[in-house]
Amino acid sequence: MKYLYLNGKKSVAIQIKDGTENEIENVLINGSIHEFKEEDNPNKMDYAIKSKRNMYEQFLNNQFENLSVLTGAGSSVGIGETNQGRLLSQLWDDVEIKITLPILERFCDLVGYTDRNEKKDTRIKNLEKLLSIANIAKNYKVDAPEEGTDPIKIDEIIKTVETVIKINCTLTLPENSPHKFFLDKITKRKVTAPRIKIFTLNYDTLFEQAARNSNYTIIDGFSFSIPRKFSGRNFDYDIVSRNSSRVKEEDNFINKVFHLYKPHGSIDWEKNGDDIYQKDNVEAPLMIYPKDSKYESSYDQPFFEMMSRFQQSLRNDNVLLICIGFSFNDKHIVSAIIEALEQNPSFQLMVVNKGIDDWSESFKPFFEAAKNYNNIALVDEKFADFAEHYPDLKSYNHEDTKKIIINNNISPNV
Repeated sequence: MKYLYLNGKKSVAIQIKDGTENEIENVLINGSIHEFKEEDNPNKMDYAIKSKRNMYEQFLNNQFENLSVLTGAGSSVGIGETNQGRLLSQLWDDVEIKITLPILERFCDLVGYTDRNEKKDTRIKNLEKLLSIANIAKNYKVDAPEEGTDPIKIDEIIKTVETVIKINCTLTLPENSPHKFFLDKITKRKVTAPRIKIFTLNYDTLFEQAARNSNYTIIDGFSFSIPRKFSGRNFDYDIVSRNSSRVKEEDNFINKVFHLYKPHGSIDWEKNGDDIYQKDNVEAPLMIYPKDSKYESSYDQPFFEMMSRFQQSLRNDNVLLICIGFSFNDKHIVSAIIEALEQNPSFQLMVVNKGIDDWSESFKPFFEAAKNYNNIALVDEKFADFAEHYPDLKSYNHEDTKKIIINNNISPNV
């Protein structure tokens, strides 16, 4: 049985007919087999997908005072005009092509990256964890190769890997990108409600490009003046209209504003001494690779600020966190989510991923909890489809400035 939606007693699942790969035998709604009329000749998969979307649209139609979004590689994979977003495993393959498999294997052995997939007896392709370990190992590990073999220089390999990441995460937003549609929908709220908070673990700038193309104002921790310098206090600011004569000052907040946090850094961030700047054409992007055990790097700025804001956002009243394309392999992020589930009675969680069944040890507790608790919803959906079917709250439509269209097709003889 494969779940398409799971939320306490509510669920949509399919059963594949024995001996086939994708022929659906049964659709189960809330645990019971749905009876189709034979004369209707139904498309069972279409019915299951429609039922799933109806359920998560009902869940999202609740009015959440605070809304946060956490996105991982699944919100970027396959998106881009020339380069397209890639999974960590695909970036690993890109590195393998660049430096060759024998060099990559020697590099993993040298720095002590030993994670393996026991079923396939292959290395787990977690490039961020490899870099995390390598950045520690470079301080005390030295390669002693066989005679006639060039030594592995850890620093040089790290720089090569980071260059591969930079090149492959430099993405140009296509016109049909789901990022714009998603932003338009999640920001349709009363302007007096807390701003939407987007936490993205991706290095690319797809959300920034979508926002700028649609005239959003992004509060991302950097100053609005040039050069754009990071300071955590910038997250405490907001945008208001001072030309209004409204009685209540809080009604002066303008729309199309959201907060953007990037706990793992960005391809357009650069560190200069103790200061961090956001700018175009960065040669050495500031990126963080989460530690497997302790979280030393998360105490550096701007990452300490980002993680503090993430934890605080989950402690708010009546808060929904939507995780999209997140692997649940980052322990510092997962720990914050678990704390919110255990300590905040008004916290609700929705996980959107291509496949929501028990696909990893780190995700298994959430999968099991979703079977029993109504405040956890799991959705089998790609980001593009989720953005399309996210409920459009028309009662809070943006009051965009009307476009001025001048018809200048006037004959010169008039």
